[in-house]
Amino acid sequence: MGKRPLYKRVLLKISGEALMGQREYGLCSETVSRIAEDIRAVHELGVQVCVVVGGGNIYRGLAGAAKGMDRATGDYMGMLATVINSLAMQNAIEKIGVPTRVQSAIPMASVSEPYIRRRALRHMEKGRVVIFAAGTGNPFFTTDTAAALRASEMGCDALLKGTKVDGVYSADPVKVKDAERYRQLGYMEVLSRDLGVMDHSAISLARENRIPIIVFSITKPGSFAEAVCGEGLYTIVKDEG
Repeated sequence: MGKRPLYKRVLLKISGEALMGQREYGLCSETVSRIAEDIRAVHELGVQVCVVVGGGNIYRGLAGAAKGMDRATGDYMGMLATVINSLAMQNAIEKIGVPTRVQSAIPMASVSEPYIRRRALRHMEKGRVVIFAAGTGNPFFTTDTAAALRASEMGCDALLKGTKVDGVYSADPVKVKDAERYRQLGYMEVLSRDLGVMDHSAISLARENRIPIIVFSITKPGSFAEAVCGEGLYTIVKDEG
């Protein structure tokens, strides 16, 4: 490959929607397998990888709350959806020969390990990919915040957010043709301009722990490895200067 990674340990945040492919709902097995290949490519660079997967392809707590459901109940349902996605991701990664562990913030002994920070670190040191399921384990927190929290706890060098677009734009690039893609932004700039990279608590956590956030397109094969090596199209959010 010839690429040199810029980071030793990274967390990949994938939205539930990214796993849908062209579907309107649920999981697309081809998409899950392709993302697994992308994770293997980074793993083969010698980078320690952990993953947080969203659950929006199955259930969104906030959307349920908008329709009259109790917000906490809706959020717990969303967390369970992330466990389904995490198990699918684990299966796809292990099928291509990469050892994987799922750790759930909501204990489910039959299907996953409980989240134990020191154990997760040990798994990564041994070359296993760790998938963190069930968000933070608490309602009212998004999986973006869970990603920033786990990246902080794991001492990650970067948090990579795989989305449907190749970075952060001044406006929705699907709707606005001449929307500008930013190459680099500061944490405070993202917060003050409400650019929607991640929610505010996730940005604040990353800022406090000086973890750069890299936004790239997970829909393009090989883009995860490119971003880890500082190549390809992406937006990086980090301290100014």
